[in-house]
Amino acid sequence: MSAIENNTLYKIAEVIGGKEAVKIVEVLSQVDETTDEEIVAKTEINLNNVRKILYKLYDHSLVALRRTRDKETGWFIFHWRLQPDQWEGFILNQKRRILDKLQARLEYERNHDFYYCFTPTCRRVTFEEAMELVFQCPTCNKPLMHFNNEKIIDFLTRKINELRKELGD
Repeated sequence: MSAIENNTLYKIAEVIGGKEAVKIVEVLSQVDETTDEEIVAKTEINLNNVRKILYKLYDHSLVALRRTRDKETGWFIFHWRLQPDQWEGFILNQKRRILDKLQARLEYERNHDFYYCFTPTCRRVTFEEAMELVFQCPTCNKPLMHFNNEKIIDFLTRKINELRKELGD
């Protein structure tokens, strides 16, 4: 695995399960396959957390598991391994989700007229809300003035176009 692939995987792991997930993925990246007990020994993360994180990664198909039965105890032993061929699919799915959210936000920005008191700690309100508030900020009580959201619309449009280009849409 190249450093770029590892960095990408570590970032994905951190998003899914935090710093502990990164430690687990580091262990998995150094072996073909290992058990959760071996991961605990190498990371010193408690077994329940290791399993919880492994199942989160498994839910996203980033790791695979093979089950065997211990001949002495009859208990199952889970053998975990990375599935690097699934990373790209995960990233593409995340980009599609982000694209959907950006498109919804763009639609909201285009379909609403906003008012704002221009105090950084206060929020913008829609025209309908401003009417109900008699054009007074609900937080600081300053008068609400029209807010030009063209820069936001332009930014969202650029980001949407970039993502569409990356996704080949």
